[in-house]
Amino acid sequence: MDFPQPLVRGRLVQRYKRFFADVVLDDGTALTAHCPNPGKMLGLNAPGLTCWLSRSDDPKRKLAHTLELVEADGGVVGINTLHPNRLVAEALAADAIPEVSGYATHRREVKYGENSRVDFLLEHPERPPCWLEIKNVHLMREPGLAEFPDCVAARSTKHLRELAEMAQQGDRAVVLFVVQRTDCDRFATAADCDPKFHAALQEVAAQGVEVLVYGCEIDESRVTLAGRLPWRDLRPRAT
Repeated sequence: MDFPQPLVRGRLVQRYKRFFADVVLDDGTALTAHCPNPGKMLGLNAPGLTCWLSRSDDPKRKLAHTLELVEADGGVVGINTLHPNRLVAEALAADAIPEVSGYATHRREVKYGENSRVDFLLEHPERPPCWLEIKNVHLMREPGLAEFPDCVAARSTKHLRELAEMAQQGDRAVVLFVVQRTDCDRFATAADCDPKFHAALQEVAAQGVEVLVYGCEIDESRVTLAGRLPWRDLRPRAT
């Protein structure tokens, strides 16, 4: 996925009200950018971090700039939670994810479960349908270990239960975690952030839901899916 225009660099002043970020660009311009991430962004919202922003020329937008990348812990992190679905759509079109390749059609936002929409429904006349949910990962607290979620993720837990129902009906059900970091080589659930999601992922995996984790290659011009990362199960952290 290429950024439509070159990103501009700056320093993060503050991220607040979830969807706003004050930034000072390298040329000294101070501005407020849209922050497309509803999570806590632990470790990625500290004042002074180097960041990268895209700019839109759409006159209908209230904020022209969007926070896209943050440099933290010696790596580059994509914080835009809209990108994983776009990355996966490109990879599916190119048959670049071996575990879910070979399907004839890829439909997006298909209704299923209880008032939910699956990110992708993959279909082929000679194969069971594959229900594919995408989750964005940007949290790292232990060097090299990507974690999800960074806050209570009740909606994501609900999605896991709905995937399990599809698997029990004989369809394929897959949850794909996209790690938008360049400094991680393994993945685990953040049990202390959301014990229910931690338990649910292990339960649904035992019920037939396939768990995939892919890393990303990131720079100021593009974000692309990279290789598969191992899922390392962790016991809940002591509180």
